[in-house]
Amino acid sequence: MAAPTHVTNACVTAHTTGECLHLSLCGRWKVAEPRPSFESLIGLQKPETFSISMEEVGSWDGALVLFLVEAKRWSAAHGIAADFSQIPLQVTEMADQIVRGEAAVRPADSTPDLVTGIGMATVDAWRKTKAISTFVGECALSASRLARQPARFRWGDCLAEMQKCGAMALPIVSLISLLVGLIMAYQAAVQLRQLGADIYVADLVGLAVVREMGPMMAAIIMAGRTGAAFAATLGNMKAGEEIDALQTLGIDPVDFLVMPRLLALGVMMPLLALYANLLGILGGMAVAKGVLDIPPSAYWVETQSIIDLSDLSTGLIKATTFGLLIGLSGCLRGLQADRSASGVGSAATSAVVTSILLIIVADALFAVVFNILGL
Repeated sequence: MAAPTHVTNACVTAHTTGECLHLSLCGRWKVAEPRPSFESLIGLQKPETFSISMEEVGSWDGALVLFLVEAKRWSAAHGIAADFSQIPLQVTEMADQIVRGEAAVRPADSTPDLVTGIGMATVDAWRKTKAISTFVGECALSASRLARQPARFRWGDCLAEMQKCGAMALPIVSLISLLVGLIMAYQAAVQLRQLGADIYVADLVGLAVVREMGPMMAAIIMAGRTGAAFAATLGNMKAGEEIDALQTLGIDPVDFLVMPRLLALGVMMPLLALYANLLGILGGMAVAKGVLDIPPSAYWVETQSIIDLSDLSTGLIKATTFGLLIGLSGCLRGLQADRSASGVGSAATSAVVTSILLIIVADALFAVVFNILGL
């Protein structure tokens, strides 16, 4: 059977002898000119063997070598024997070099199996837990040194950080807390109006804001604002080798950089939570006056009757804990940042994610503990 395939200049003539497919190359084989492809030529045929000859080939370059490479690939993939004895040795050697080179650079399958993947994940989790525990321990030792020798603490840096994470955060905390109080009051008003219990919107908003939403919203705002700033600042210092310089001078980076930020956030978070509580209650009061026609004085009296010191103290305990968690997460990710611009960005993102995760977990634990204690 003869099945000539003509492409401009380069061509291939195919014929079969028994179960062997013979391919005879002819014409000009140039890279810059159209040429036949082995896979399109062979199609769905699967002969037991095939051979290639090039007696009628005129001039040739790498195009002929690439055709032989395709033939060798197809032969290896389908397990079919090939006869290249009629091809000059220099041509087959060049094709063999290309095939061997591809095999050498082909990446091996590095996907681990299930057991290996579980083991690698466990080792990684252990390393991260060890790093976090080490950092928390260093902060605890630094806090003990601060208690013993407060005169050596950098109070100026701490006050500057208090201003940044406290007073300068008031506008965004005000807006978010007021809107949260408005939203909660609107949602409560719709349901309570149906029951004729309009005045109890003050109870619902007051308890929810003081015990939960005030500390939680302030913490989430500070995680995105201050936690990311801590990570970016320390990450930049690490990339600029400033932290290495401190260690060379014998200065502990935890004492010099971490503790002022940690103390500032731990002190300011309860104050921000109190401020958020006030704005949330005022937001609920505005909705009660505008939608339910409840006088502000009656709303305030009802709020005072439902909120006691235990409710306020639980919110402040949460806020203090959230502040310490945000400071620890931001400083830890900053000290762990890679020494590059992308590493600083990744550290800031990781600090926000870690802070919010720890805030939610801590809040859930507080809910269980306070329920057991009856608070």
